[in-house]
Amino acid sequence: MKKLKISWISLLIIAALVVFLISGCGKEGEPEEISSDAEVEATEFLGTKLTPIKDQLNNALSGTKILNRDTYILTVDGLVNNPLALTYDELLEYPQESWLMNLNCVEGWSFTAKWTGPQLNSILEDAGVQPEAKIAIFYTVDVPEEGYTSLKLDYIRDNNILLAFKLNDITLPNDRGFPFQVVAKEKFGYKWAKWVTRIELSSNENYKGFWEKAGYNNNADDDGPPFEETSQ
Repeated sequence: MKKLKISWISLLIIAALVVFLISGCGKEGEPEEISSDAEVEATEFLGTKLTPIKDQLNNALSGTKILNRDTYILTVDGLVNNPLALTYDELLEYPQESWLMNLNCVEGWSFTAKWTGPQLNSILEDAGVQPEAKIAIFYTVDVPEEGYTSLKLDYIRDNNILLAFKLNDITLPNDRGFPFQVVAKEKFGYKWAKWVTRIELSSNENYKGFWEKAGYNNNADDDGPPFEETSQ
C-alpha cells in the first residue's frame, strides 16, 4: 500500500514539471510578448487626446471601396514632365511625418486625429510639375471620370499637405479611404479625398469637382461659408 502511494506522488510531480516546461518557464504575471508588426491605436499625440477611430464620423458617396494593396497604382499625370505610376510600397518609401489635425465636416461634426504619411509636395517634385499647372485634381474610385475634388498648388505647397497612410498609428482602414486620405489642412471634409487613384495637374483654375458642382464652396476653408454664393 505504501509503494502505491509513492507511485502516485511521483506521477503528480512529473505532471507538474511537464506543465511548467510547456508554459515556457515564464515568471508569474509576466506580460505576453506582442509582435513588432502589431499596430496599437494612439490615444494621445502632442499632449492632445485623440478621437478613437470607432467614434469618428465618416461620409462616403456610395459605401466603402476596397482597393487591393498588391495591385494598387497611384497615377500622377497632366502638366508634369515625368508622369508617375506609384505602387503602395513605393509611396511608403517617401519620408513619413505625423500631424495633429481636426477634420471638420460641413454637417457640423468634427474629430481630432493623428495623421501620418508623406508630403504631397515630395511626390509632385518627382513628377516635375510644369509652370503652367495651377491645381491638382483628385480622381477617386467612387468618382473616376469627372474627378472628386481639387486643391490649388499654391495651397498644397504652402501647407505641405500630407497623404495619410495611417490614422492614429493604424494603417488607414478601408472605410477611411485606403490606401490614403488627403489631409487638406483647414479645409472642409469634402476636400479630404479618399480612395484616390489619380492626381492630375491642370491649369484650369475654374475646375469644379463632384461637390463643387453640387454648390459647395471651391475654396472650402473650414472657417468660411460652405456653399458658393448665388446671385439673386
